[in-house]
Amino acid sequence: MQDVLKRFMFDYSCLLLLGFDPNSLSIEFPQVPYMQAYYDMEEVALQRHLKPQRFWKLQNWLQFGEERKMKNGSEIFDRLLYQCISRKKDLLNRSKIQMDREDFDFLTFMIVEDNDREEREMSAFKKSDKYARDMAFNLVSAGSESVSSGLAWFLWLVATHPPVEKSILEEIKTNLNAKGDEKGRFFSFGELSKLNYLQAAVCESLRLYPPIPLEHTVSIDSDTLPSGHRIGKNTRIIYCPYSMGRMEEIWGEDCLEFKTERWISNNGEIKHVSPYKFIAFNAGPRACIGKDLALVEVKAVGAAVIWNYSLKVVEDHPILPANSIVLHMKHGLMVRVLKRCLS
Repeated sequence: MQDVLKRFMFDYSCLLLLGFDPNSLSIEFPQVPYMQAYYDMEEVALQRHLKPQRFWKLQNWLQFGEERKMKNGSEIFDRLLYQCISRKKDLLNRSKIQMDREDFDFLTFMIVEDNDREEREMSAFKKSDKYARDMAFNLVSAGSESVSSGLAWFLWLVATHPPVEKSILEEIKTNLNAKGDEKGRFFSFGELSKLNYLQAAVCESLRLYPPIPLEHTVSIDSDTLPSGHRIGKNTRIIYCPYSMGRMEEIWGEDCLEFKTERWISNNGEIKHVSPYKFIAFNAGPRACIGKDLALVEVKAVGAAVIWNYSLKVVEDHPILPANSIVLHMKHGLMVRVLKRCLS
């Protein structure tokens, strides 16, 4: 299931952002070079956090070991991104794409906006293809890997907590007047906004299994933290959203429980929780700009899967976090998929 979700979100992100369909979710489950290139780069990025900086920089300079995989992966992925940018610019030169056209993707918006900025004499860098490439790479990587990770853990938690699954189904039936004989039902943005229990379940899943389990930042100047700790300039500070989501002093004695109700107020609304407490999307100036879109994506896919199918985790299948930049499942998610029968 995890591989299916990875492929789905990779295809979706490329379509939404680049206007390009890698077709990785075709029935043959093909080996897609762009996906493998990204996974190679992700693996090397993790190794850079584990090795002495001088060692991996030497490897990078000499181009041997893991660093060679980074170079090869970057070249393959860059080839895709620059081809998409070139194709989109050619299309824009030949025809005027309107904002309401179906083929108006994020890359088109970025290029059109960039042309407007050129008229205001922006820097040469921001006029370049590299600027578009950097933006596209960040958004594709965040939009595919992080969301697919969040979806996998969410669907596993729901599948292993039948009362939560039952409550989500009841909420969909009650709030959306959905009927059990509606096959292949999907839900709109407006419909999803009515599903508070579903959102609470998603937030609780992200608390326990944040897609990015470890974060770090660097101080640009000397400062004193709220705890009283003094830090110097250029000090690297590491914090762990995975651990913070499981700390008793932050979430209470039941911090290790998957408890959807902790997100719902007495009147049935979603409780506001400080982003400095619920740190899955980071906080402050570096907060995830795609938070709202990511939540909608997880809810949309999650609701569609739960409504249309019943997932049964294969008995004795081990579920463990992998050592990776993104919190994937080490052994994947093996499930039996059954068509749901609702009365």
